[in-house]
Amino acid sequence: MIAFNSETYKNRRALLRKNMGSGKLLLLGNEESSMNYKDNCYRFVQDSTFLYYFGINQPGLFALIDADSGTDIIFGNELSIEDIIWTGQLPTLRGRAESVGVNKVVVPSLIDQYVNNSTLYLPPYRPEHEIKLSNLLNKELQDLNAGVSLDVLLHISNQRTIKSEEEILEMHQACTISGEAHRALMKSASTEMYEHHLVGIFEKIGMNHDVHTAYPTICTINGQVLHNHHYNNKLASGKLVLVDGGLHSKGGYAGDLTRTFPVDSKFTSKQKDIYNIVLEGFMHAVKIAKPEMLFRDLHLQTAVRMTEGLIGLGLMKGNAEDAVANGAHTLFFPHGLGHLIGLDVHDLENFGEEHIGYLPDLKKSKEFGLKSLRLGKSLQEGYTVTVEPGLYFIPELMVKKQADGLHKDFINYDKVEEYSDFGGVRIEDDFVMRKEKFEKLGEYLERTVDEIEELRAEAFA
Repeated sequence: MIAFNSETYKNRRALLRKNMGSGKLLLLGNEESSMNYKDNCYRFVQDSTFLYYFGINQPGLFALIDADSGTDIIFGNELSIEDIIWTGQLPTLRGRAESVGVNKVVVPSLIDQYVNNSTLYLPPYRPEHEIKLSNLLNKELQDLNAGVSLDVLLHISNQRTIKSEEEILEMHQACTISGEAHRALMKSASTEMYEHHLVGIFEKIGMNHDVHTAYPTICTINGQVLHNHHYNNKLASGKLVLVDGGLHSKGGYAGDLTRTFPVDSKFTSKQKDIYNIVLEGFMHAVKIAKPEMLFRDLHLQTAVRMTEGLIGLGLMKGNAEDAVANGAHTLFFPHGLGHLIGLDVHDLENFGEEHIGYLPDLKKSKEFGLKSLRLGKSLQEGYTVTVEPGLYFIPELMVKKQADGLHKDFINYDKVEEYSDFGGVRIEDDFVMRKEKFEKLGEYLERTVDEIEELRAEAFA
């Protein structure tokens, strides 16, 4: 399926050629990737930059954008009779190329006639990309990264980061479908189920819409493990379920939402206290975000707001701003507030976070907590980002920080010990930055305590 009309893709390539000024850019589409033997492959996912400029979700393609001649070429093979036996008759590559405004299709065996060691390229992130580039451009493998065109990378980053209204509609769709899946879990989870049952429901919602998950779903009663992909725990009374999951739109744009809800019909008082602190941090971030604001500052101000809540519970002490300046909050909030999102769930991060999330005069921090902030630079109109604050009680981290004597002026470790089996809470939605403030992507998904408890009641009806 081609997401947009041919003019969209032609205009995208024309803008890139204009920004390049001169030169030829080689874009590698992805190949099929075998699991355990050649013909048994993982689900195919197209390279997002190839998809952005050429729109064809098909393996085995290359493309050339020529700023000197103003032409575009797709390199690929038409189906052979042997292919058709297994796949049936599919649209021709030439027909697909024409649907995205490309009139020239060349078989891959002739690509040597069009590229050489001066051809521009982007950072390879798959071994097969490295081998192809090495062979096509006559470069040693160890020299490939040094030869990446940083200027073109930044032109593409700037172009792709500002989303068009067409793209925003796709992201609305992705977030709405993702929200439907989250709501289904909150309405059905019970102590008779395991985590993998919930993952199955989530993926079924995607298949009902003929779309796939945008990344491996996190679904766990151990929310203190930030990226937990283990699904074998039975849902137990007294636990929270943290689900971080997203589905693609039909056009390949990602949704990325997180909800945390009780296994029981209602939150305990302790769960409600922590949940509401995270919700307050979330709402504060959404309220104060505006164009030209550094996302790093948004992250830190959200951390201050949640630290104030933790001080109110007696888990932390002292001045909230001083606590955050000293990194004391990272015991509970060790990751970043969010990241760019688009065709990639972490949009464009294959280009390198230092190029996508930061600037030459704004370097990524190496400090614990801040080093996990993927986006630091200022928000611009048209940026699409996640906002995902969380609070976690990680026993190993609690023991280490106390043993190292860290943040004693800001953390009440005796009180923190009472939460050693709590788990974690995260709340996440996706937004587009408009002229003055954030606009939520997708239909509203319940997030307050009362709203979630109302959904949970349906599982017990």
